[in-house]
Amino acid sequence: MHLVIKEKGKFRINRILDWLIYMLGYTLVFIAVTSLFDSVHIDKNHYFLYSTLIVLIIYILNKTIKPILVTLTIPITGITLGLFYPFINLFILKLADWILQDHFQLKSIYIALFIAILLSVMNFIMEEIIRKIIKRVKKHG
Repeated sequence: MHLVIKEKGKFRINRILDWLIYMLGYTLVFIAVTSLFDSVHIDKNHYFLYSTLIVLIIYILNKTIKPILVTLTIPITGITLGLFYPFINLFILKLADWILQDHFQLKSIYIALFIAILLSVMNFIMEEIIRKIIKRVKKHG
């Protein structure tokens, strides 16, 4: 398996490796953000396992349900000048809460909204860091 693949004169990182780096990074961001708040409960017996599972569920929901929600709420998002978008992320978090029942609980809706915003910001920062690392690998590889 090649880490960096050359296609049409351009380099790109292997898709599986890219996805694994994304999931690991997002899991670490999720753990860091949720550990700041007492109103978030993740099962302590298998903390990293459930955090990874939560991130996987959020990833699947973001790829399946979120595009539909974004399309349906375009008028509301437009009227509020984009301020409604974090509520879509909040809805995705609450769906993950509902799916995992006792293993993941968001006890405060306000903290959950703040977590949704923090996760979006931290995810953006993480993707920028990963892009810089990939560019460095391309230059030296």
